[in-house]
Amino acid sequence: MTTRALLPGVGAFLRGLVYVWLALPAAIVVASSFSRTTYLTFPPKGFTFIWYERAFESEAFMASLLVSTELAVAATGITLAAALPAAFAIDRHRFAGRALLQAGLMSPMIVPVIVLAIGLLQLLTWLGLAGSFLGLLIGHAVITLPYAVRTIGASLSLFDRSLEEAAASLRATPLQVVRWVTLPVLLPGILSAAIFCFVTSFGNVTLSMFLAKSGQTTLPVQIFTYVEHSYDPIVAAVSTLVIAVTLAVIAAIEKAVGLEQAF
Repeated sequence: MTTRALLPGVGAFLRGLVYVWLALPAAIVVASSFSRTTYLTFPPKGFTFIWYERAFESEAFMASLLVSTELAVAATGITLAAALPAAFAIDRHRFAGRALLQAGLMSPMIVPVIVLAIGLLQLLTWLGLAGSFLGLLIGHAVITLPYAVRTIGASLSLFDRSLEEAAASLRATPLQVVRWVTLPVLLPGILSAAIFCFVTSFGNVTLSMFLAKSGQTTLPVQIFTYVEHSYDPIVAAVSTLVIAVTLAVIAAIEKAVGLEQAF
C-alpha cells in the first residue's frame, strides 16, 4: 500500500482524535452528574437522577439560568442589529475612517477581558448604570459584537452581487432586494453569528462578575461561586443541562438550514 493511499486513513484517525479530545471533558461532566456519591468523581459510582432533581429545585441555579438566558438572547439581538449595518458599511463602502471603524469593532477580541471589564465598570459607574441589567447587557453586547461583525462580514465577502443586480433589473425596489434576495442568502451567516453571540454571552464569567450585582447572577458565575464552597455533582448536572440546551439549538439549526451552510 502506497503512502498516498494511507493519507486518507491517517487524516480520518487524526480528526477522530481531535473530536474525542474536544468531547471528552463534556462526556466526563455528563457521566459524573449521575454518580451516587456526594462529591464529583469519575468514573461515576452508581447511577441516580437525584442531582438533576436538586438542580431543578435550586432557586439560585434556576434564577441564574433565567438571567443568563434573558441576557444572552437580548445581547444577541442587540449585537445583530448593530453588526449587520456595520458589516454592510465596511464591506460595501469605502470611506474615511473605515479601517479605524473596523479596528474599533474588533478591539474587544484583542483587549484582555479583565481590562475591558474594569474599563466598562468605570464607564457604567460614570453613566449611573453600574449594577443594572442594562449595564450588564451593554457589556455583553460589546464583547459579542466582534464575532457577529466578522461572521457576517465573511458571508458578505462571499456574496454574489449579481443576484442583487438581477433583482434590481427586474424593477425590484432596494427594500425588496434586501428583503427577498440579500437577507435570505445571508441567513446562514446571520444564524452562525447569532450562535457565536449567544454562546459567548451565555458562557462569560469575567465580565459578568464585574458588572452584575446581587440578584442578577448569571449561571457561569453561580457555578463558579458554588464550586468554591461545595463540590457535589449538582454542578455537573447543571452543566449537563446547559450542554443539552446547546445541542438542541445546534440540532434545530441543522434541521432549518444545515450546519454546512451556517458555518
